[in-house]
Amino acid sequence: MSIRLTRRSALVSSVAGAAALPSIARAQTPANDSGSLADQVDAFVKRAMAAFPDQPAVSVALVKDGQAVLTRGYGVRKKGDKALIDEHTRFAIASNTKAVTCAALAILIDEGKVKWDEPVRTYLPGFSLSKPELNDMVTVRDLVSHRIGFGLGAGDLLFWPNSDRTRAQIMEAVPHVPIAGQFRTTYNYCNLMFVVAGEVVAAASGMPWEQFVQTRILDKLGMTETLPLMTAADPATSALPHGRIGPPLRYQGEMQTIGQSIQEVWDWAAAGAAGGFVTNPVDWSKWIAVQLAKGQLPDGTRLWSEARANEMWKPNIIISNSAGPTAELPGRAIAATYATGWQVQDYRGERFITHGGGAPGFLSGTVLLPGRNAGFSYFTNAEESQLTRALRSGIADIVMGKDGFDWVADAVRLTTEGNADSLKAAAEIDAKQAAGAPPSLPLEAYAGAWRDPWYGDIVIETRATGRGRNRKTGLWLAFSRTPSLSGPLEAFDGETMRTRFTDRREEDTFITFVLENGAPVSATMKAVSPDADFSYDFHDLRLTKV
Repeated sequence: MSIRLTRRSALVSSVAGAAALPSIARAQTPANDSGSLADQVDAFVKRAMAAFPDQPAVSVALVKDGQAVLTRGYGVRKKGDKALIDEHTRFAIASNTKAVTCAALAILIDEGKVKWDEPVRTYLPGFSLSKPELNDMVTVRDLVSHRIGFGLGAGDLLFWPNSDRTRAQIMEAVPHVPIAGQFRTTYNYCNLMFVVAGEVVAAASGMPWEQFVQTRILDKLGMTETLPLMTAADPATSALPHGRIGPPLRYQGEMQTIGQSIQEVWDWAAAGAAGGFVTNPVDWSKWIAVQLAKGQLPDGTRLWSEARANEMWKPNIIISNSAGPTAELPGRAIAATYATGWQVQDYRGERFITHGGGAPGFLSGTVLLPGRNAGFSYFTNAEESQLTRALRSGIADIVMGKDGFDWVADAVRLTTEGNADSLKAAAEIDAKQAAGAPPSLPLEAYAGAWRDPWYGDIVIETRATGRGRNRKTGLWLAFSRTPSLSGPLEAFDGETMRTRFTDRREEDTFITFVLENGAPVSATMKAVSPDADFSYDFHDLRLTKV
């Protein structure tokens, strides 16, 4: 059985984790030895897109020795349209933003306004967590290292899918989000703590996070086409999001446009420090160049010191480890770590610094190869995660002069196997529902307001649908702070029901009720699909009837 590489592993796993999937060594990745590095990468991207014909667009930046040697867009901004993208077309790059937030902290550390290892409460006195013993222990470095002990994606439902919460309201919820693991021993990707890190930037600088990164980083780098927050992105100059929304489940079915703007599917204005950026290859090449130069600008001035640059690349926690690369798994790392807004690992014997980004309809990544004084990025406007794996490893191999493995062919194989496994899982879910027992109580017994300490209310009500003989009563479930999570609630098996959200871009959820004295008093949730994105952290909800 293959492992399906969803956004979950595309974003959270390092290249080591991705390359550790079952693979087969194949022919050398084609490259024109006599051509320039840019020509080889250009040819590789075109071949990768040809192998994934449903992919609307890919955008690439390549930097070598401080210069952008390739900034190019391929494909169309919207599937079915003829309008081509170019190197100025904007993409949502989601968690690639995290390194910028860490650079903002580094600037403030150089100015003596913040310290990596100072408690967060020094800057945010009201900061507290669901484990009170951690309140005075968590440092700024902890916030940006995914090592506090939160579960994977904990608290993401506060802003994913698009929520009506403000930044202040997200911060108010932080003390109630459960912490499942041990402090500084457990790595789990956590967007929520980067929201807190953005508030540290705001408190120490006296300006909102987005204003600080605009004036102190983007303006200094001349990144005039980059936006800290996606809400300002003009659809006419942006790639539009694409994905597969079924049937039968999300990430299955035909590729289609899933929004007419970036912000329709990705409004993280309140969580901008975790994933707000919108940019293009021309601008992002400037970011790659200043990273490789360890904070130094072409004119010799600095955005941050070399000491801070080294700190941002210093590992803080181990993500994964293995016995190392083999002929069948050439990209497998001995150790993959998380530093400060970057993943750092070994790749084919060299240091490999990277970060991914995943939003609905967009996958992207940035790679730095300091030993080669080179770096690159790839932005896409769909959710073909195996394609992004091929781009990441394939372009890295070209830059490093490595051969012997065909990442494109391997990506096609894994996609085919993953799709088959996903469709099988969907069929099994449907079969279980068809054979499931009915709920033990009348439907109206489950209706009411159900409250979670950190998310808030989820409302279940009875609704009549149809007319005449077709009229029937059913249940309707709605998340109070997330407009798109609303739809019919169906019987599944006994006290477990499942949603059918009317917005099919969203992941359905199982809700399992606990009965006491013949009445439902509490409930838990989990995503229906095994491929569901980790940011649908339904599993962290602990609902009680109000």
